[in-house]
Amino acid sequence: MGAPALSGTWRNAAGPGAEAKAPRAQAESCAISRAGMNTEEVIGVAELDRRLRRAVERATTETWVEGEIGSLRIAASGHAYFVLKDENEDAVIDCVLYRMDATRARKHLVDGARVQIAGRATVWAPRGRLQWVGSRLRPAGRGALLEALERLKEKLQSEGLFAPERKRALPAQPRAVGVVTSSAGAAFHDIRSVAFRRGGGHLILAAAQVQGEGAVRSLLDALDLLDRHPFVDVAIVGRGGGSFEDLMAFNDERVVRRLACMRMPVVSAVGHEIDTTLADLVADVRAATPSQAAELVIPDALAQQAMLAKTTRQLARAAQALAAEHRARLVRIERRLADPRFLIAERQQRLDELGHSLGNLLRSRVGRSRREIDALRARLAARHPRVLLSDSRGRLGPLREGLLHQNKLLLRGLRADLAREAARLHGLSPLSILSRGYAIATDQELRAVRDAAELQIGQPLRVRVHRGSFDAQVTAVRKHEGEE
Repeated sequence: MGAPALSGTWRNAAGPGAEAKAPRAQAESCAISRAGMNTEEVIGVAELDRRLRRAVERATTETWVEGEIGSLRIAASGHAYFVLKDENEDAVIDCVLYRMDATRARKHLVDGARVQIAGRATVWAPRGRLQWVGSRLRPAGRGALLEALERLKEKLQSEGLFAPERKRALPAQPRAVGVVTSSAGAAFHDIRSVAFRRGGGHLILAAAQVQGEGAVRSLLDALDLLDRHPFVDVAIVGRGGGSFEDLMAFNDERVVRRLACMRMPVVSAVGHEIDTTLADLVADVRAATPSQAAELVIPDALAQQAMLAKTTRQLARAAQALAAEHRARLVRIERRLADPRFLIAERQQRLDELGHSLGNLLRSRVGRSRREIDALRARLAARHPRVLLSDSRGRLGPLREGLLHQNKLLLRGLRADLAREAARLHGLSPLSILSRGYAIATDQELRAVRDAAELQIGQPLRVRVHRGSFDAQVTAVRKHEGEE
């Protein structure tokens, strides 16, 4: 059984924001009483804004303010706009962090985060609105919890649980709509009201505790029960708005993963439009409120009946128009058709003309083909092997004679070169030197004797002359004059 929901709402006040529209007072206007010349000071709206601005800035210079961030909006300029709420009292103030300060504090700028902001109050003259201009921001209270929640969000996102491609479409005509919420809360009452207004629908409530200790286990049990129901085609998981702690059950990893593996599409309607939980990110469709979720999944019977009637009328008009168009087309065809015999005769005449044209075309092509064949035969006769061989033999005779003449000239030149080289070689030959009376003496190893000092008395020698050789023996070794 689900515990009663601690539903509550808070106002996202944006400051006074009202612009006073009054005629501009004259700088020197005064009121003159009947009793005398009493002058009252009258100032313009701009001067009033300036005085208020100076007063609040002097009173709040470098003051630290603690509260919960809500309605966070990062503008294209990089400035961060949000409201700072007091959780214990019904009090809010508009805040702004300009681009440089917002960039430094970006990781702490999260809806629902409890922070401390240093700055000063001022009056935004164009709107006459009190706002807090922050210069420094630091987490307070739930800073660690939000950081852990952000890490879990990044982890689940990296696993693809929030990917758009895994989102499923809602059924147009669900057999039954399952609802996971508190049985005592306002969420289920709102869903029933919408279902009744839209013509009724089959709602199945899986009551669950939506906040506090035991909420996670209760939500998991309700989801398991609803997932096993055979007729539930779509599920709504939701509750009313609440504080950051009230919504923590819908940020639990077990609940988020269970929602991701539901067999039917899931619509998340947790909190107000400005509240975003991990259940909203993993659901197939996110609704701002339970009432909006009911409008998304429960078809409007009256609207469907009206659409059916409209479609029926459109279909009838379209069928009538199509029938009228076909009748007109049939009349035009009947007028064009005339006597079938005449049409057949025309087609036969056309066929005769085509047959005659085809005969002429064939004869023309056959004649052209025969002329081409005759030309190819004439070219083939001119290129017959016997003719080619005869021509080649006629050209071969002069070529042979020229080749022989060139060979004779080449041999004659080579013989003259050989004779000259032989004469030069003979002049350098040792045998030619021997013919002039010289001799060559060699030892037993046939080495030429170049120095008499190398010889010994009685050493045998062989002496070669121009014609033949003879053996000799050294009897004496002499040195010529001038030799050492």
